[in-house]
Amino acid sequence: MGIKGDKGSNDSTLTAELLVEKLISIAKISHKKMFGGYGIFCEGKMFGMVDSKGQAYLKVNESNKQQFENNGAHQHSKMPYYSIPKEIMNNQDDLIEWAKTSIAINKHVNSKTK
Repeated sequence: MGIKGDKGSNDSTLTAELLVEKLISIAKISHKKMFGGYGIFCEGKMFGMVDSKGQAYLKVNESNKQQFENNGAHQHSKMPYYSIPKEIMNNQDDLIEWAKTSIAINKHVNSKTK
């Protein structure tokens, strides 16, 4: 996302809508404006984000961080989110696979906190 008070760009809106559209085959995907960007959610749990400049990110942990780095992704600030490489964003099958991994990571993290 961005810094609180950042103004979202048209790019952030378009990217968020495109990402949700590409992931529509995964049940209960949605997006919500947050801090000048968007949070991307599955069943109400955030697993991705779009910053105020229109860059999309997915949640990572030790299981998929290297995959992102090997494909040229960069971390968003100190958050556990890495940018979605252009090649992955343009390949719907790969994007869905990467998103499902981030959703699973998020479910695992959330189940530990209960």
